[in-house]
Amino acid sequence: MNDFDFLLGTWDVTNRRRTDFLDADSAWEEFPAVSRASRHFDGRASFDEIEFPTMGFAGLTLRLYDPEREQWSLYWASGRTGTLFPPVVGGFRGGTGVFEGEDTYEGQAVRVRFVWRDITEDSARWEQYFCVDGDDRWLLNWTMDLARTA
Repeated sequence: MNDFDFLLGTWDVTNRRRTDFLDADSAWEEFPAVSRASRHFDGRASFDEIEFPTMGFAGLTLRLYDPEREQWSLYWASGRTGTLFPPVVGGFRGGTGVFEGEDTYEGQAVRVRFVWRDITEDSARWEQYFCVDGDDRWLLNWTMDLARTA
């Protein structure tokens, strides 16, 4: 239930993402961000706001824990569109969190996977994957390497 407590506080974030999330041959771009996370409902909720200053946008993530199902639902909201995206759902095992869901990207249905890994007191890594063909070939399209601010 307290799985996201590691994320509390302020983080400097190094982002790398593909210029086309569905094209394995597309170029990667890198840009900074700052994330601020908080804990709510005795650890059953986590909230963060992330700002991408060089890209001119921001976003929010709300994470809610369902104790009956023993799983998390993660919701992303874009500051550019004011849209709440469909959740990815899952949990942590052995220090790695895997969360999956259904969404669309540029009008195409995609399965989405978020992975939290390499979590320490001062660092963490988040990865986003898309799958479009239904046969479990996941394409890594965005990474965030987090470093706790001093």
